[in-house]
Amino acid sequence: MLAAYATAPDPNDPLSALEVGERPDPVPADGWTTVEVRAAGLNHHDLWTLRGVGIAAGRFPMILGCDAAGVDTATGEDVVVHAVIASPGWTGDETLDPARSLLSEKHQGTLAQYVSVPARNVVPKPAELSFEDAACLPTAWLTAYRMLFGRAEASPGQTVLVQGASGGVASAAIALGRAAGLRVWATARTEAKRAAALRLGAHEAFEPGARLPERVDAVLETVGEATWAHSMKALRPGGRLVVCGATTGAAPPADLNRLFFLQLEVKGSTMGDRRELEDLMSLLVHTGLRPTIDRTLPLDKAADGLAALHAGEMVGKIVLTT
Repeated sequence: MLAAYATAPDPNDPLSALEVGERPDPVPADGWTTVEVRAAGLNHHDLWTLRGVGIAAGRFPMILGCDAAGVDTATGEDVVVHAVIASPGWTGDETLDPARSLLSEKHQGTLAQYVSVPARNVVPKPAELSFEDAACLPTAWLTAYRMLFGRAEASPGQTVLVQGASGGVASAAIALGRAAGLRVWATARTEAKRAAALRLGAHEAFEPGARLPERVDAVLETVGEATWAHSMKALRPGGRLVVCGATTGAAPPADLNRLFFLQLEVKGSTMGDRRELEDLMSLLVHTGLRPTIDRTLPLDKAADGLAALHAGEMVGKIVLTT
């Protein structure tokens, strides 16, 4: 089968580690099923894999990709693949399993014509969602959904600041927040990206570090060191800072005086569970909201998509189709 994979990582030049070519068809283990992939979403996780971050050296060659939508070959159903693989026998929220992994960490990923996953990791795809839309959801959109409604506990009428508005999680959070009746503010580095944030649904967009009109109820943080101080200063007393990533560095000053004096909450957030993925798809069906897809490319053009992702030359998701 055709796949986008890495035979060995390159920490300094991740794109040079990418190969697009033939790999063996998957053979599902007991309790697993094989999905014929129709569409797969790209994520920054794919670039980390190409660098060798979060994956043991002995697991290469590794097919990239966390997200996919396609057809379950065992049932013929249209399905979405839940990317969090729990350990055998685990029950409850998969993200709390200490031995969990994402597809393309221990198990071959989704940037291929076929992928094998545990049968419990396939979720029926609503007919109202295209394969391309559905392939955007399991990582970035699910992460944003949990951050907003699970960890930030945001409710209609509250104000949420989304840092770094052009990324997949951030753009999803803007769209979801607007659909849920939140007042959504965003930051982005360029005027073009701030304009894009407004098109995604942000009520206002600011330069990074800008003084805001007022303090906010919650901040969604994916950027890390470059925006952390601004995120802390942006919160009202009792506000919540929810962090799911640190693309610019993972060790900013903690600002403990502000943290305790204003009784702020800092919450980590990782992905979401199967139930939340089902709820997310239901929200999209009932509201008509759909992911913003920056571009759709065939699988054999995976290098072009990953290069655009690496350069930050997109707003929304890049999707590969088979």
